Amino acid sequence: MTTTPVRSADIATVTTPIGPFTAIVDADGAVLASGWTGDPADLTTVIHSSLRPAELRRRDSLGAVTRAVLDYHAGDLTAIDTIPVRQQSGEFLTHAWDILRKVPAGEPVTYTEFAGLAGRPAATRAAANACARNAAALFVPCHRVLRIGGQLGGFRWGLEAKRWLLAHEQ
Repeated sequence: MTTTPVRSADIATVTTPIGPFTAIVDADGAVLASGWTGDPADLTTVIHSSLRPAELRRRDSLGAVTRAVLDYHAGDLTAIDTIPVRQQSGEFLTHAWDILRKVPAGEPVTYTEFAGLAGRPAATRAAANACARNAAALFVPCHRVLRIGGQLGGFRWGLEAKRWLLAHEQ
């Protein structure tokens, strides 16, 4: 009988202008989950069950991921663009998350525009769902999606954080 190895991941928290930011990365450095929290439990539950680590190893730094977070918050808005992300879901959500990574900083889109970019212009609710289910905040910049008329809409990490991010990217 063979046993399945325990899936583990590394985790680190850094201080940002809008509070602590924590990232969980897989063994190959891909971000599994991230957001403005100091509590890993806020992140582990949003990782797809097939990717969810059973063990988290606390680190001082996650190398390139930590540098990208700090550089982004210091003003290098493209620092996050090349960091690998690993999320699991159905075909539309996975595609929508890939599309979100292409929305440029400083050029937010509406949920309707995002649905169109994702190839399903009538699927505004599905586009909003992609934002709501995004586990890798910042690296998959769902904060760049707004309601029609420029209203902020929702954001897992709070509207003040979303407001700060959008102002920072202007």
